[in-house]
Amino acid sequence: MTKRPNILLIMADQFNGALFSDGPAPFLHAPHLKALAARSVRFANAYAALPLCAPSRASFMSGQLPSRTGVYDNAAEFRSDIPTYAHHLRRAGYATALSGKMHFVGPDQLHGFEERLTTDIYPADFGWTPDYRMPGERIDWWYHNLGSVTGAGVAEITNQMEYDDEVAFFANQKLYQFSRESTDTGRRPWCLTVSFTHPHDPYVARRKYWDLYDGIPELDPAVGDLGYANQDPHSKRLIDACDTDKFDITREHVRRARQGYFANVSYIDDKVGELIETLTATRMFDDTIIVFVSDHGDMLGERGLWFKMNFFEGSARVPLTIAGPGIAPRLVTDPVSLLDVNPTLADLAGIDIAEILPWTDGESLVPLMKGGGRNTPVLIEYCAEGSIAPLVCIREGDWKFVHCEADPPMLFNLRDDPRELANLAADPANAALVAEWMARVRARWSLVDFDAQIRQSQARRWVVYEALRNGAYFPWDFQPLQKASERYMRNHMDLNVLEESKRFPRGE
Repeated sequence: MTKRPNILLIMADQFNGALFSDGPAPFLHAPHLKALAARSVRFANAYAALPLCAPSRASFMSGQLPSRTGVYDNAAEFRSDIPTYAHHLRRAGYATALSGKMHFVGPDQLHGFEERLTTDIYPADFGWTPDYRMPGERIDWWYHNLGSVTGAGVAEITNQMEYDDEVAFFANQKLYQFSRESTDTGRRPWCLTVSFTHPHDPYVARRKYWDLYDGIPELDPAVGDLGYANQDPHSKRLIDACDTDKFDITREHVRRARQGYFANVSYIDDKVGELIETLTATRMFDDTIIVFVSDHGDMLGERGLWFKMNFFEGSARVPLTIAGPGIAPRLVTDPVSLLDVNPTLADLAGIDIAEILPWTDGESLVPLMKGGGRNTPVLIEYCAEGSIAPLVCIREGDWKFVHCEADPPMLFNLRDDPRELANLAADPANAALVAEWMARVRARWSLVDFDAQIRQSQARRWVVYEALRNGAYFPWDFQPLQKASERYMRNHMDLNVLEESKRFPRGE
């Protein structure tokens, strides 16, 4: 049997894919990501299945759209009976581990991983549930607001830095452990997922990274604030949901927020460099597929919008690169989806794709990686905070079509209008073209049923959350167990055996 590759999957959070069209943009100080991109297949037009953390990650891991997983927002349970890439790989004999964030909601905090090395940074309960019964209501204690923008600046430690420093530390420890086993007879191939929370807001960065971006032109958005009156209805709802009228956002605020974001890209780049250095030092680099990806993007002030939660390129588009043994570097411009990563990993690991296809809405990217084409569109959904009914999107070729039953449709030709400033659906001359896209939407989604499912899910979760917060409380948050009595040197161990077994390479 051909030796199966190890897999190192590195996930950033809220990394704007428009800054990664062929590797990191030239102005970004990201030498490790640029070197990785140079040896990777680079997917210039990769999209989240839903541009928000928990739904995107559940879809990424399962290869299923949110309308199928039921993970509609950041407080919807990811059911334990939905297969993920961790299940598929583990079933095929892989050791599977996660260091970092995956924003699993519900009592199952593993979803196919044998080990979780850290806790999550976000809560696992139903407390962040939106409520379509009260359209336009802002849930102040957890909704985004623009304090992340006005509070941008320098700090040497934050909640998020503490988390990502820990994620990197435990991930590197795990790579060293895999290396110790790499020469063992009958060793299992491994898949390690390392998931950071940066460059997600707040836009606060360490001085050494902040100073890299002093005064660069990119601190100003390419498309400035369009003004509230000129926004589409969903964008207006997002602006309201972010409590924007409570903040006086100046040009300097925007520039500082963007500087903090770019600085944290460089912070993540250093973490990627650490992982690759460990892989190389432990002689596993040549046997390992490395995937770099994000869950969604960040608008970064473009159009006057921040964070994610919409289908514009800054929000929905993400970086995706794949490198490894036998993978020839190339640029792929066909639109692809994070839904495709699940079957792609299975394909690269030598798992029969026919076994995976019933469990995924994605398709293997291996044919595209070898120069082939793609015939299916990319589908995207949104039904979380800031929405009052589900929104859906079809991205295919040069086109992006967006529909919500509550709003007028939007149609963009991204070749002619990459900044999405001309909504072609608003021109009566395009009525026939819009009707064709609407027919495709109707063929793919029953939006009445989708809306009803979301409302039922939200209502159930509000009841359960309020009940479980009364009386004795048992948290679902993952709590890693450290068996200190089995670590380092203890008196039930032979010191000579221990020292040799913990060394790699051995006997040199």
